[in-house]
Amino acid sequence: MGTMSHALSGTSKQVLLAAPRGYCAGVDRAVVTVEKALELYGPPVYVRKEIVHNKHVVTTLEKRGAIFVDETHEVPEGATVIFSAHGVAPVVHEEAAARSLKTIDATCPLVTKVHREAVRFADADFDILLIGHEGHEEVVGTSGEAPEHIHLVQGPDDVDNIEVRDPDKVVWLSQTTLSVDETMETVRRLREKFPSLQDPPSDDICYATQNRQLAVKQMAPATDLMIVVGSRNSSNSVRLVEVALEHGARAGHLVDYAAEIDPGWLDGVETVGVTSGASVPEILVREVLEFLAGRGFTDVKPVVAAEESLMFALPNEIRRDLKAAGLSDKMRHDAASLEDAGSLH
Repeated sequence: MGTMSHALSGTSKQVLLAAPRGYCAGVDRAVVTVEKALELYGPPVYVRKEIVHNKHVVTTLEKRGAIFVDETHEVPEGATVIFSAHGVAPVVHEEAAARSLKTIDATCPLVTKVHREAVRFADADFDILLIGHEGHEEVVGTSGEAPEHIHLVQGPDDVDNIEVRDPDKVVWLSQTTLSVDETMETVRRLREKFPSLQDPPSDDICYATQNRQLAVKQMAPATDLMIVVGSRNSSNSVRLVEVALEHGARAGHLVDYAAEIDPGWLDGVETVGVTSGASVPEILVREVLEFLAGRGFTDVKPVVAAEESLMFALPNEIRRDLKAAGLSDKMRHDAASLEDAGSLH
């Protein structure tokens, strides 16, 4: 529909709002783990790496007394340290034990599953082709489970560089937050090179990554501009922009906050798609919707690609200590306490 027919029919500029979007079960669990640890033990609580890849979440938790460090040796001896949702290599557990740290592991259970697959295939002496991004915390953690067996494959174009010991004993695994389409293309090329390539026992790209990409694929063809709320170091958020552009969105941008939206992006735009990465609190999406409403985009249509109800229990250490303290371990969905903290620009 051109601008003229829009004007004639009187329809307002519209927003397509993706569902599902935002927090996945693993992020919810990790954020609540830090909040509960602060309640139980009092600040400071140390967190190795960003608990989840979101600027707002990290800033909010810092204000409450969480101290984020890059390496285990930065945590004082005997203190409490939480491992992030992305997982850690076994050597990190050893480092923590050597410093007598009290550890709480907030690794997403779906990442832990990939770690277990890596151990199992390494024990069976397979070469493991791990599809993922070099340096991403999840890849570093998974690779650390069996460094001598794992080869990193960074995408379809990397396949030619891969050499294995026995082409009949090869399996592929992946980071949980990749582009589904690109990963399947990488696997297709790997299988051309290694016809005996085995698949993981179950899908490694997690349900939340797949569902958020699915919603964006459905919205993209009708979208002049896709706004993805998320941080630059969030793999799944960056992928959502790529997926939008691949599937027909005319433009796409990643923003942490509504304040980062350039009003010039809206010139000539009739339909804006809005979604958020799996580590993004809903308050940040609401601010984007308010920003758009203030510029005439008041007609908000949900695009529902899937229903999500998965929740994970909190780490055992937290559950045990909450019980001892007589506190509830009920998970607050969408991390209500982060909502209360308001938006931190």
